[in-house]
Amino acid sequence: MNLNTLINANKRKFDIKFKKLLKNKLDKSSLSNAIFYGSMNGGKRIRPFLVMESAKIAKISSNDAFIIASCIECIHSYSLIHDDLPSMDDDDYRRGKLSTHKKFNEATAILAGDALHDLAFELISGNFKNKNVISRLSLINYLSLCIGYKGLALGQALDLEYENKKLSKNKILDMYSKKTGKLFEFSFSAPFILKDKSKIDIQFAKDYGMLFGLIFQIIDDLIDEIGTFKKIGKTPGKDVEQGKSTLLKLIGEKQVTDLCNNKINTFVKKYKNKISQNPILIKMLEFGMDRLN
Repeated sequence: MNLNTLINANKRKFDIKFKKLLKNKLDKSSLSNAIFYGSMNGGKRIRPFLVMESAKIAKISSNDAFIIASCIECIHSYSLIHDDLPSMDDDDYRRGKLSTHKKFNEATAILAGDALHDLAFELISGNFKNKNVISRLSLINYLSLCIGYKGLALGQALDLEYENKKLSKNKILDMYSKKTGKLFEFSFSAPFILKDKSKIDIQFAKDYGMLFGLIFQIIDDLIDEIGTFKKIGKTPGKDVEQGKSTLLKLIGEKQVTDLCNNKINTFVKKYKNKISQNPILIKMLEFGMDRLN
């Protein structure tokens, strides 16, 4: 089956269940309305797709995978709500509709993001009761590390700090790994951690998620520059306008795509046996590149 078809099918299934989960949790308050609005944001749900594919390899249940995916989308949605704020990237639109702070107001958007962050930990700590306590705690701990002061939050801080500065390729890649890569890393490795797989298997899953995230962010920068509002659902060229430090700006389009392909080839050589057992993993990495088309 075509990968886009699989991703879209997973998105439809996930959105139905995620919508039901949110409606069961939320009430009729303005805060709840903002949480729901910012969560049902029209994205492709790539992170939940990674979770579902990882869950098949790690052999955890689809229900456990859904809880992990929902937790991740709560974190992802919170980060986008906050990222759009005037004090951050100042975007009025997200995927073709008004950003949460424009639909409601800034204070409500901040609190909606905060509440989504907390809901993620409610979901991941309040379920999996039949699983090993150590693996459950490891999962919660690892999520904290991936999204906190060493992960996503630091990546966002560096993204702002690095505006209008000339940086090395390694510094930009480090920022990407935290800003985007860490949540993808968690997405793909979480089922392995919950299943209490070997350290080697968990490291493979972390490396795969990080690579996917790096490619996703690198190509995202390119799409931001060459895309249209109709295609990307937000103001194009905003990164350039704000003086964002990107690999595209530093080394150009050809070297950017070459770098992604080289990273894929290096990963495949390192994990040849694991990749050969799951050929969809290569297609998933190639999907990151195919988003240009």
